[in-house]
Amino acid sequence: MKFIIQKEHLVQSVQDVMKAITSRTTIPILTGIKIVATEEGVTLTGSDSDISIESFIPKEENETVIVEIQRPGSIVLQAKFFSEIVKKLPTSQVELEVDNLQTVIRSGKSEFNLNGLDSEEYPHLPQISEENIFKIPTDLLKNIIKQTVFAVSTSETRPVLTGVNWKIENDDLICIATDSHRLALRKAKIDANTEQAFNIVIPGKSLNELNRILDDHNEPVEIVVTENQILFKAKHILFFSRLLEGNYPDTNRLIPTESKTEIVVNAKEFLQAIDRASLLAREGRNNVVKFSTIGQDVIEISSFTPEIGKVVEELVSESIHGEELKISFSAKYMMDALKALEGTEVKINFTGAMRPFVINPLNDDSILQLILPVRTY
Repeated sequence: MKFIIQKEHLVQSVQDVMKAITSRTTIPILTGIKIVATEEGVTLTGSDSDISIESFIPKEENETVIVEIQRPGSIVLQAKFFSEIVKKLPTSQVELEVDNLQTVIRSGKSEFNLNGLDSEEYPHLPQISEENIFKIPTDLLKNIIKQTVFAVSTSETRPVLTGVNWKIENDDLICIATDSHRLALRKAKIDANTEQAFNIVIPGKSLNELNRILDDHNEPVEIVVTENQILFKAKHILFFSRLLEGNYPDTNRLIPTESKTEIVVNAKEFLQAIDRASLLAREGRNNVVKFSTIGQDVIEISSFTPEIGKVVEELVSESIHGEELKISFSAKYMMDALKALEGTEVKINFTGAMRPFVINPLNDDSILQLILPVRTY
């Protein structure tokens, strides 16, 4: 194998596939990057057997030559060393030549020799039949991930809760994440060519890595679902992830349908006030802050830690309807929820001091955050 490639394209592809590689794998060859050169271009692959990422560098793009293939072939190189070498090469062109698993990397007056591994021993990527396929614009997909994935559980006691539940029903994609103390839900209309509804759980880790790779644009990402794998196809990138096994809990019954107190507040002002109150709550258990309605359209946010001190702040809301309220909740959960919501004003519906409450952007029901209160009163 021998080719000459533009360094910036190689560096970008290496960075993308490195997101799937871990040093903790039980399969030694998966600590490497598989490199395949064909007449069409160069393909790099990284995998940890849960996530697999394939990045393709075409021979040319927009009439600019990116790769000059002199001899097709393939090799697996140690990811840790190859990624560091590529980043630090001195010139904008890189020559890579392989002979009997010995790999020479040249750039300017710099030359590295690396021992490679036989690419035939590298596990094959899953073969996915493209029956269940739908498309989502990239910017919408990134938003959906950002607005849900933070609420997955970090505890392995219930593995299914470490993922985000995706359901398709009648061209509606419904994404839900919960760690049993809070819940994030996002709905979106999509172009689903799939006849059958499906209900899958995608690991939160996979979605976080996918989000880091996707560019900010509105070109569609093709998504293919099978029984135990999901494939995201973006420009020059294939991202495979295994799905989590097990039934995701029915969260519909957790979301209250009635409200005893409804409050509308400016999202930014409310977030900043919660942030300030949490400064003295950090040492307390789970950053608990107290929230109460006082008088006409005024709310009070406070926190008290005996060893440190207390903070009290009043905030004028846009409106308050319903019963008076005193409630306590995790400042971190509230700040995460507010950061995920879009819009300048949010509506919070409470059904009592010890019942879960719901936060939406004003006039937008496609996104919802739910938080369980903490008993302090």
